[in-house]
Amino acid sequence: MNTDQETVVRSDGNEESAAKVGRGPGRPTRSNEELLDKALDLFLEYGFERTSIDAITASVGMAKRTVYMRYGDKTTLFRAALERAIKEWIVPVEQLRATETDDLEETLLQLGRTLVANIMTPAGLRLMRLTNAESVRMPEMGVYAYQEGTGPTLSYMADLFRRRLGPVAGEAADFDEAALAFLYLVVGGPASMTAWGLVLDQASIDHHTRYCVGLFLHGLLPKEPTARLPQVNGEVCAPPPQDVAALEDENRRLKKLLLDSMLELAALKEQSGGG
Repeated sequence: MNTDQETVVRSDGNEESAAKVGRGPGRPTRSNEELLDKALDLFLEYGFERTSIDAITASVGMAKRTVYMRYGDKTTLFRAALERAIKEWIVPVEQLRATETDDLEETLLQLGRTLVANIMTPAGLRLMRLTNAESVRMPEMGVYAYQEGTGPTLSYMADLFRRRLGPVAGEAADFDEAALAFLYLVVGGPASMTAWGLVLDQASIDHHTRYCVGLFLHGLLPKEPTARLPQVNGEVCAPPPQDVAALEDENRRLKKLLLDSMLELAALKEQSGGG
């Protein structure tokens, strides 16, 4: 393909040169990335129904005919814009794995910071607001966001807990639920509060991340300096039987705390009109 010649994608999926679709002389070439970015901004600002193709094309100086030739209709354009945003936003599992250290708590702290920072970017917040707003009308976009981003992250976290806590937690442990609880507790809080209009400074976010990582691992019990789980070559050693029982009690208390917190957040969101 001649890369010097602009192409468009017809609604049937085939490419065609821009000259054939009538881009007039002197009209500036606008990149597809610019189109998708601006479309996503307008969809977020005005909602899907109130955003018109006319407004999108005017914002990027592109002929409406070109947009229709590329995407066919507004729904296809929206899906393309959202899919591109999801792919650019997700943190690759390889990047998460690179944060691992011999100290599990420090590893979780770095993972929490990475994931929180990612969701708190303008692109992350925009994506979360859009998927929440349009997931009822387009549930497949929520599924796509989960499959591309949240799903792989949860799988990685579950595998991390299985590798590092398996000797302590035993066969009955549900590491998939632990991964989900970690994301809700550590990552979900700052993102939800910001999406609801609360302003959080970086110090508050850092404090939340550190506190919630400690809460996830140790519950609300006071943590003595010597209370860290013993490790050999980065693997947690199994504690005496009485410590296993204490850990199970802490896990039960933590699950109840998580459930109560999620119910409170849902109630606050309903009161604020968040739906």
